[in-house]
Amino acid sequence: MFRSKNYKESAKLIDRSVLYDAREAFDLVIKASKAKFDETVELHVRLGVDSRHADQQVRGAIVLPHGTGKTKRVLVFCKEERIQEALAAGADYAGGQELVQKIQAENWFDYDVVVATPDMMGVVGRLGRVLGPKGLMPSPKSGTVSPDIAKAVSEIKAGKVEYRLDKTNIIHCPIGKVSFGADKLYDNFSALLGAIIKAKPAAAKGQYIKSCVTASTMGPGIKINAAKQM
Repeated sequence: MFRSKNYKESAKLIDRSVLYDAREAFDLVIKASKAKFDETVELHVRLGVDSRHADQQVRGAIVLPHGTGKTKRVLVFCKEERIQEALAAGADYAGGQELVQKIQAENWFDYDVVVATPDMMGVVGRLGRVLGPKGLMPSPKSGTVSPDIAKAVSEIKAGKVEYRLDKTNIIHCPIGKVSFGADKLYDNFSALLGAIIKAKPAAAKGQYIKSCVTASTMGPGIKINAAKQM
């Protein structure tokens, strides 16, 4: 695999055999960031569960203490009389059937998160095959199906992130930008990991958190000693 000169330089700072203390790990993430843009810092957590079983799913959402560093574009599906309420709360787009038709006809995806009021889910459900694969389908578990439009939108704009297992039993989630500094990244990491630990399924047996790795967009992975956080 081709590795850039910057990546190779960054990799020299990290010992892959070491489980780093979380604070030290975020110091290293910042030192290893060589890109000319403000890289996103991500957390990758491998869990000792089997995502093929419904009773071992791990999914939820949390507002990170310092946000993600990215303002998400929000689309709200609601009845006509609530469109102004949604827009006033900070939604970028709001509407009903006309937006469903726009997505179906134009393959329109100029938004990052979709919120829906419960009374619109019958309409939004028709978009399951389109929104589902992109991870955009509204869900009560992630707080994106809610009668409280203002709260749902404001939390997303404030830095709410959704975490969920992929097919390989790993959760991938952004926790901020390199420019945040180690302290803010640590705060966001602690909040997210705490939520994942709290969401442990009753059916999960043995070691719950198998590994925990952080990395910036272009940087090498750094292993974190998650046991110290538990």
